[in-house]
Amino acid sequence: MVDIQQQKVTSSFSLTGDPHTIYLSLDGRFLYVTQSALNRVTMLAAKTGQMICTVNVPGQPSLLAYDPGANVLYAAGNGAASVTEFDPSNCTVKRTIKTAGPVYGLAVANIGTGSNGNQLWVSDASGLEVFDNRGRTATIPIPGGPQYVSIPPGTMVYVTTQQGQVYAVNLGTHEILPPLLSGGRFGPMDYDAYTDQVYVPDMLNKQVDVLAPIVSSTPPYPHEPDHVIRVGVAPQSVAITSDGQIGFIALQGGNVALLDIPGRQIYNTIFVGGNPRFIITGLYPPVFGTTPQEVSIWGTVINIVAYALVFVLLIVPIIFIGRRMRSTPSTYSRVVTARISGALSTMRGATRRVTI
Repeated sequence: MVDIQQQKVTSSFSLTGDPHTIYLSLDGRFLYVTQSALNRVTMLAAKTGQMICTVNVPGQPSLLAYDPGANVLYAAGNGAASVTEFDPSNCTVKRTIKTAGPVYGLAVANIGTGSNGNQLWVSDASGLEVFDNRGRTATIPIPGGPQYVSIPPGTMVYVTTQQGQVYAVNLGTHEILPPLLSGGRFGPMDYDAYTDQVYVPDMLNKQVDVLAPIVSSTPPYPHEPDHVIRVGVAPQSVAITSDGQIGFIALQGGNVALLDIPGRQIYNTIFVGGNPRFIITGLYPPVFGTTPQEVSIWGTVINIVAYALVFVLLIVPIIFIGRRMRSTPSTYSRVVTARISGALSTMRGATRRVTI
């Protein structure tokens, strides 16, 4: 684990089973790791490394994708023609999705606006498959053996191939655009959520290609790549922070390069050891609530505190105002009564004067 502010490794966990891909929960509490050799995915406490639960996934799983709409995780590998959907809170398998072949890439398109939910895009040996709550909804042939998939906000799905190309596919029409890149060996991609630029690690040419966003399937298309970040060694994976300011590039040989996104340059390199295969960014683990049970307890405590604050901020002032209102009318009544009595006396005097 690398702390961005300190720019150093702050903790590490040892795992067996040939770990490949990792996913960090949105709140930074839990880490999910694929262990291909064990045919499983393990859930860890991100702060302590404590194992919380495991889920069996056939096919040497090396891929993970999260659906925020349904709050489920998908796991798969190229040793089985299926995707396992499981509950990230307790590792319970919810369903198994059959695919046309071994799985080489996974990504979720966050487009769910109705009962069909979001879309799961899966790459197999011959193309892309699209699933939602109804099941498989589309099959899109992709030449060259599709592999990694990335879906930034917008209208395009990006897919690398084993033969060294990168394609863009229209999210709605499934139209395939001409190759954006060729002649590389590409790893897992990521995107800048602010600019929609896609970062593609090219292991063959030892660089990261940055793609300009494509907003339409109609030509002219932007020149690709928009720019290149040369790193000198083979980049294995890339991750961009949610604010679009820093990129992390996992490098062959045990280093992680820190990329200044606006400045388009590497500004530091951190040695992490081993041969990093995948990298992800997220929140730092919170101090409290390192297990689902603790999260539940702290959630209850926070709710109680929140209700207490609501009582103090709303109920107490209402009670205070009510007491003031009950005391104010009596004083007001005496003042009004005195004034009315004086007015009546004046009127009686005025009447007597008129009579005389």
